[in-house]
Amino acid sequence: MSGWAWLAIAALPVIVAIYLYNNLVGLRAAIRNSWSQIDVQLKRRLDLIPNLVETVKGSAKHEQETLLRVISARNAVLQHGPSHAPERLAAEAQLSQALAGFKMTIEAYPDLKASAQFSQLMQSVEDTENRIAMARQALADEIERYDTARQSFPAVLVAAPLGFGPETGWSMAETERGQAQQAPKIAF
Repeated sequence: MSGWAWLAIAALPVIVAIYLYNNLVGLRAAIRNSWSQIDVQLKRRLDLIPNLVETVKGSAKHEQETLLRVISARNAVLQHGPSHAPERLAAEAQLSQALAGFKMTIEAYPDLKASAQFSQLMQSVEDTENRIAMARQALADEIERYDTARQSFPAVLVAAPLGFGPETGWSMAETERGQAQQAPKIAF
């Protein structure tokens, strides 16, 4: 065999390792992008809440406890800043739960529901919640692609030594899981 053939054989593992590394870097970047998309929607939700609370304050004076719960949950999220730490995700779950209770409370106020400003704000909140759900699904899909690539042969041989460990997603908190399995209770 000639010298070039031996060089090509010797270079093949390096070329494969470079390809695998670049592929894993791209997949990890897609996961980070998915987290960024979630953060954008969560920020949008946080920005909508003060307007929603102010709109409701005048009409639903008896619901101060519900409003305070929403405000408190929003403040807890803001305390943690833009991170994906379990504490931040738990605070986001509490905010989702507070907003769900808030939406159910509003059903008792037909005048408020008829308000154009309130309807527009509620539609914005609903749209944002749907965007959050879609972004969470996109994150889960990216993590699945990454984990599949990372655990597949031959990438499994280079992934761990090059620092490609498992990525964490946004799992449904126990409060959300219980809420999703139960029908809402509405009392008048």
